[in-house]
Amino acid sequence: MKIIVISDTHLETDSIPTYLAELFEKYDMIIHAGDFTSTGFYKALEATGKLKAVYGNSDNIEVKNILPETLVFEVEGVKIGVVHRGALSIMDTDPIRYKALEMGVDILVFGHIHQPIIEKSDVLLICPGSPTKPRMSDPSAVELIIDNGTISTEIIEISGQSCSYIDFSRKLSEE
Repeated sequence: MKIIVISDTHLETDSIPTYLAELFEKYDMIIHAGDFTSTGFYKALEATGKLKAVYGNSDNIEVKNILPETLVFEVEGVKIGVVHRGALSIMDTDPIRYKALEMGVDILVFGHIHQPIIEKSDVLLICPGSPTKPRMSDPSAVELIIDNGTISTEIIEISGQSCSYIDFSRKLSEE
């Protein structure tokens, strides 16, 4: 199964931007680790029939009433957990690893930090970053492929606006 993992979209729209819609067409499932921000964008993603999601801290009350705070489901015998918060930074993933162990999952998808991480130890931790509001990174998502219990992942760079610090540092290196 081909899965696209996203988080922290923070979109105030009732539709999926074209560049994301074209990306989503290539996948069997969309995992969103919270912070849709608007009900309209959540409903647009939900209408694809591919969505598995949790709410994030920036979601409005309507989204929080629809979605769970944590989610566990299985794909081809692989247990996947989804939460929004957990890691404090890309340098401190211990809390989210313990959350994965507590949830009894093989893979834990999380968001909140807006930077992509794929970290493998006794569990696989995935933070897709943000395709629309990255921090200290380019816009991103994670491709997760599960094929007969074999797991592969890849950070995908997405067209869009990088965070202002990244843009600034690139300009400095050009001089």
